[in-house]
Amino acid sequence: MRTALTIAGSDSSGGAGIQADIKTMTANGVYAMSAITALTAQNTTGVTGIMEVTPQFLEEQLDDIFTDIRPDAVKIGMVSAGPLIKVIASVLKKYEAKHVVVDPVMVATSGSRLISDDAIEVLKVSLLPLAEVLTPNIPEVEVLSGMRVRTEEDMASAAEYIGRTYHCAVLCKGGHQLNDANDLLYRDGECLWFRGRHIDNPNTHGTGCTLSSAIASNLAKGYGMEAAVERAKAYISGALSAMLDLGKGSGPMNHAFDLESEFIGGTDEDKGVWL
Repeated sequence: MRTALTIAGSDSSGGAGIQADIKTMTANGVYAMSAITALTAQNTTGVTGIMEVTPQFLEEQLDDIFTDIRPDAVKIGMVSAGPLIKVIASVLKKYEAKHVVVDPVMVATSGSRLISDDAIEVLKVSLLPLAEVLTPNIPEVEVLSGMRVRTEEDMASAAEYIGRTYHCAVLCKGGHQLNDANDLLYRDGECLWFRGRHIDNPNTHGTGCTLSSAIASNLAKGYGMEAAVERAKAYISGALSAMLDLGKGSGPMNHAFDLESEFIGGTDEDKGVWL
């Protein structure tokens, strides 16, 4: 069985972060492992607390994983502190990790900056050059490229700049009132659009985590970059289309929408929610 590692923070509500990554990797047919960078207290309405792990403990988690069950792919999510970013980069180089997918979580959908300028610089210098593919959203593309992105042409220019700067593929995610679910992949000097369909579902918590984890899962299974992205987008569309509605805010998706098992069905009281 192929394996994948997620390096990210824990989401106590289960919709994003480590929990979404593990669900996604499992649903996409790989064995999921995790190294936790931070614990969060949060639900669908927001985050109320964050407790980061120490760099030493993060390094211990990573060493234990790589020396026992080596991951075939690595997905990296939100890491807000420079020392933690340096540890991740050091370990990835030490073990020559393959298929590294970095979701450079820096800017919230609201526009709020999630990590400091110092940590962003460490991210740029230490971690991004190790990636096979980056999956930034529009605000993050603007931070990484220094360009304003208002059109599809802007997306292409910015993605090319980022790809050439960090010598990796870049999946520039649409949305953010630009072009809905249309994503642009820049790779080896060429741009390829992945056109998505609009799904009228306000519960989109964890979509970025899910997409990057699905890409990592498919790379781990041996798919090429284009096929990995296409399969990941199809998976996230299915999870959104399942129309799971939990919580008082922007709720999670149904990562288990496509599971078929004798263990999935519930009692009559469940009204077939998981069927």
